[in-house]
Amino acid sequence: MRRSVLQRFRPVFPALGFVAALAGAVYAQALETLSIASQSGQKQSFRVEVARNDADRAQGLMYRRTMPADQGMLFDFGRVEAVSMWMQNTYLSLDMLFIRPDGTIARIAANTEPLSTRTIPSGEPVLAVLELNAGMTAKLGIKPGDRVEHPIFKR
Repeated sequence: MRRSVLQRFRPVFPALGFVAALAGAVYAQALETLSIASQSGQKQSFRVEVARNDADRAQGLMYRRTMPADQGMLFDFGRVEAVSMWMQNTYLSLDMLFIRPDGTIARIAANTEPLSTRTIPSGEPVLAVLELNAGMTAKLGIKPGDRVEHPIFKR
């Protein structure tokens, strides 16, 4: 009978199981709900990680190989400014939604090129960028002018 690595080393590292459970709980707590309301009245919800500091924004989704379809990452810049993103060390193709302070989508850069160092500009000052799996905006009919609903956006 085979046992997992965790089971084999549990007597040696008794806290390992606790640490693994804690890591899973912390990750789950880090996800926040965000909705996108289209101009046609449809609403789609996502669970997002929010990058609120320089270190988290610099890391972004780098090195990840998969992301569930209902998840994404919201980059909160804390102020309105023109921003540029890139895909260095990012293996996932993404749709990037550049969002104004009122939550309206200013621009969408769809199907970005993985591992590219080419910059992707916001095109105007924005408060945030939402990254979703590539093709999600086309699949759901999300367009510039649609509204992102999350506590960082003021109406």
